[in-house]
Amino acid sequence: MIHSQKKILIVFGTRPEAIKLAPLIYAFGDRPKSFNLRICSTSQHRTMLEDAMKVFDITAHYDLGIMRGRQDVFEVIGQCLKPLREIVIRERPDFVLVQGDTISAFTAALAADYEQIPLAHVEAGLRTGNERHPFPEESIRRLISHHAQIHFAPTQRAKENLLNEGIADQDIHVTGNTGIDALHMACRQLDLEEIQPTMASNGTRPKILVTCHRRENLGDRLQQICSAIRKIALRGDVEVYFPVHLNPKVREPVHEMLDGIENVHLHSPYDYLTFIQMMRSSYLILTDSGGIQEEAPSFGKPILILRDYTERPEAVESGIAQLVGCDPEKIYLETCRLLDDHTEYERRSQRRDLYGDGKASEKIARILENTFL
Repeated sequence: MIHSQKKILIVFGTRPEAIKLAPLIYAFGDRPKSFNLRICSTSQHRTMLEDAMKVFDITAHYDLGIMRGRQDVFEVIGQCLKPLREIVIRERPDFVLVQGDTISAFTAALAADYEQIPLAHVEAGLRTGNERHPFPEESIRRLISHHAQIHFAPTQRAKENLLNEGIADQDIHVTGNTGIDALHMACRQLDLEEIQPTMASNGTRPKILVTCHRRENLGDRLQQICSAIRKIALRGDVEVYFPVHLNPKVREPVHEMLDGIENVHLHSPYDYLTFIQMMRSSYLILTDSGGIQEEAPSFGKPILILRDYTERPEAVESGIAQLVGCDPEKIYLETCRLLDDHTEYERRSQRRDLYGDGKASEKIARILENTFL
């Protein structure tokens, strides 16, 4: 079948978006007769974004350069919307494509809608059911869904969420998550034959990997989480590795509470490949990240989710992940359970492919090749 070439404008602004879109950019690039690809970076999070773009050798045709210190949601939306509209008018793509639930994705969806350009949404249908958790991501992804014409849902559960909101079945495609595609690409770059965990301790003390950055965890909640990490470290039989987000509202309290503890290793954010290696060699992961909830099961790493709600229930239902919120005692006790109860750890550390087989991007590219709106 002969396909007419489609112009696709991909918009992203954060490191997770770039990581999850990189395999799709390559899938489009492998089909030059089908796709004319244009890439726009808002640079919503420039420093961390540049790492991902470098790892995957991505170059943007447009860079809005909007990052400012301590900017809020209103400022980011204002800085993105007008230039994105101008790019959409200039390029007149057949589709605008966004991933996930960032402000960059939302403003690109608005610009596409205002200019009557079809929108394709990757990682569509994730829901916690609580518009304040996570904030503003839960509201953003709901809004994007009602601007989009094509929805690429990572799981059957995500598809069901969209159907429950009135999205037509024929507009939804279950593809798996492109973040798992990126994980496969990263393992190939690291010369790993396949996604497999390493021994968690290698004869030394178990490594606990911690990440925490979400808006709803700032302030008192972050202090409670740090209190739990401190208590875990003071057991004396673990090593805690905490790549600290660049946001001053994260960095300042974390360093204030955890600096100087011998077995707590605070670090600037790891580059993507280093983080994959750290995750692969960890014993246990404490995180409020969405992407890590998808990646860690592929390595068989138990996750304690530092949130009250998750839009990725598959990991919790499988047993590899558990919601612990920010209560210091619960975080401490559940961590100790996994450290001390080897039967429980074995049960919860089985490798699982919950979010895809590494071929989501190929599926999405094939669907768009055959989509005409």
